[in-house]
Amino acid sequence: MIKGKNIVLTGANSGIGLEVLKLLKNDNKVLCVDKNVDVLEGMANENVLVLQKDVSSKEAVDEIFEVALEKLGSIDIFYANAGYPYYEEFNYVDWDRVARMFETNVYSPIYSYQKYLEYLDGRKGIFAITISAIGTMAMPGFTIYSASKFAMQGFQEGLRLEMPKNVQLTCLYPVATDTGFFKAANEIEFKKPFPVQTPDVVAKKMVKGIEKGKKTVSPCALFGVAKVLMKFLPFVRNVYWALEKRKFKEFKAKVQELSNK
Repeated sequence: MIKGKNIVLTGANSGIGLEVLKLLKNDNKVLCVDKNVDVLEGMANENVLVLQKDVSSKEAVDEIFEVALEKLGSIDIFYANAGYPYYEEFNYVDWDRVARMFETNVYSPIYSYQKYLEYLDGRKGIFAITISAIGTMAMPGFTIYSASKFAMQGFQEGLRLEMPKNVQLTCLYPVATDTGFFKAANEIEFKKPFPVQTPDVVAKKMVKGIEKGKKTVSPCALFGVAKVLMKFLPFVRNVYWALEKRKFKEFKAKVQELSNK
């Protein structure tokens, strides 16, 4: 069990972050960060401290560390969980739309690691990141989200080759998780990628992984088996992609139908 720790948790108002908070809040002190805090405000107490903040800027991350050190005194675990997707056809020209996602999904966790390493100054600490299974295999409809998560996959791989021994880095690779994540991806309903897990299962695996000092946490055993099959039998990946491309084709048809109304 993780007990008596001071923890910073971003993206804590919903989904995986909220379920992680539920597991940690009774035995630890947690600074919960999210741009929406309606759920968190109802949970606030001496162990659950709430900071309403969009993590997508340098200034926001700086403030998170300032508040954490003021309210917690120290940071034993920093969990960079905040992130969001787009589900769409990537057929447009929009620099700012792409930049916004990378600011949240890529720049913020990378800068948070820099700040945390500086804060530790040789002391032991735990840095955790939610990457995603999609950071190891791209999916139709999630091109920019996939790119952001592939960036984080490259970041953690490189980091492990040079990071100091005082830092434990634990990365989470969930498959599609049944949360508000998909509503954020597009207001038009679409079929979720297969397979789908519940956030409480994912959160339990992640907390246990952090506790045990694991480098990676893949909460879906089926995806682990599928990756092995896809490595040695490439046609399996092609069959899976064909099924997901069919879903994306149906989504595009729905978008077209709505635009014609």
